[in-house]
Amino acid sequence: MKTIIQIVLWVACAGLAYAIYQSVTGPIEFNKVKEERYGQVIAKLKDIRNAQEAYKTVNRKYAKDFNSLIKFIDTAEYTITQQRDSSYMEFDKTYQIDLLKEVKIIDTLGAVSVKDSLFKGDTRYKTLMEVPFAQGGEKFEMKSDILTKGSYKAPVFEAKIDKSVVLYDQPEALLKKEKAEIGVEEVNGAFIKVGSLNEVSTAGNWPPVYDKKGDE
Repeated sequence: MKTIIQIVLWVACAGLAYAIYQSVTGPIEFNKVKEERYGQVIAKLKDIRNAQEAYKTVNRKYAKDFNSLIKFIDTAEYTITQQRDSSYMEFDKTYQIDLLKEVKIIDTLGAVSVKDSLFKGDTRYKTLMEVPFAQGGEKFEMKSDILTKGSYKAPVFEAKIDKSVVLYDQPEALLKKEKAEIGVEEVNGAFIKVGSLNEVSTAGNWPPVYDKKGDE
């Protein structure tokens, strides 16, 4: 009987030690996985933002879906212009003399494809909608709209993915905590996203550290 009790106690101690170990190392491993996966997802969202901004430059609005956006990247061109100052003399009827007139002249220098400008020969734009690490083939949710505030109207867009899609295999308790995070050093809320349908912004909801990683 004494031996059995000792065995039970040893098993209980081992279980407690493992639980303590997991409580310490679990969040550390979770953060490693999170940062690696978030980095790739955010890089994709930056590509979406760059493509949408190019689309808006040409069309004065954002693309409503990925098919429209990818087709635009494949076919569209930027017009390259140069602005210069010039002047000339013109007779003024009021003063009855020649006066100097200053003007700005815009010269068209040529065109460059959006595809080459943004992606420099890389074909990753063809899979803009695909979410890194998504196990069920989930795609980024993307919408565009015209935001109206009084007499002011502005095109807006938003692209996002639920954190649970990216962290599909992580402990439920840690994932739940992650989706509730709010802070300057965190990816805020339940989604990783860029842009907004409620305000004129093309910012992402991630902290600056992810931008620094992308620049390295």
